[in-house]
Amino acid sequence: MTKILYMDNIEGNYLREFNARVTKIKKDYVLLDQTAFYPIGGGQPSDTGYLMWDDEKVVVKEVIKKGDSVKHIIEGEKPSVGTKVQGVIDWDRRYSHMKMHTAQHILSGIVFDNFNARTVGNQIHADYSRVDFYPVKFSDEDLENITQKFNDIISKNLPVKIYEEERESLEKRVDQQRSNLDLLPKFITKLRIVEIEGFDVCPCAGTHVRNTNEIPKLDKIKRDTKGRDRDRIIYSLSK
Repeated sequence: MTKILYMDNIEGNYLREFNARVTKIKKDYVLLDQTAFYPIGGGQPSDTGYLMWDDEKVVVKEVIKKGDSVKHIIEGEKPSVGTKVQGVIDWDRRYSHMKMHTAQHILSGIVFDNFNARTVGNQIHADYSRVDFYPVKFSDEDLENITQKFNDIISKNLPVKIYEEERESLEKRVDQQRSNLDLLPKFITKLRIVEIEGFDVCPCAGTHVRNTNEIPKLDKIKRDTKGRDRDRIIYSLSK
């Protein structure tokens, strides 16, 4: 089992470096007893960066979670089992994903509240991202209104919190369709919650910012039709 250091609270999302011990090595990956690297999943790419030990430094080119283990795909020589290593995350990439992912939560909340359309897919990137909504067809005026509401929300300096909550408790206080809670398998009884205070509560395993004031304004936003009553919003954030 790999302990995931960013899961328990929002501060863990800001870890740029960490220490760990190698627990297993394979042809193309190593396992660590703990990690701050985000593995690919939930529409968010994995972190990249480095592992360092002694005089060695190798690139972590991708991270994958399988069961309770997190595989660090590396290029170059592998440390032996038991080696103490330092993990260093590509912070520019990680922080871009954090801002984009929290922005996606805001967009999804706005669209549900104003169009009663659910998020049915998303993909985060460092420079742009997309969210698919159903059932809805957006007009140019709709996109202008969404942009204004988004920029209003981030200007409110809303704190973002991460914590665990029992599913039964969460079901009593949130709209299950707004949060997509009803789509999670019933056997998942304890959830990691990302809460944008006063605006959104959503189960999510991704990385996020501490406050909406860290998110730049929407720079560009456009729509793309992806089928009957299904529209995609593609967006980027100001530099």
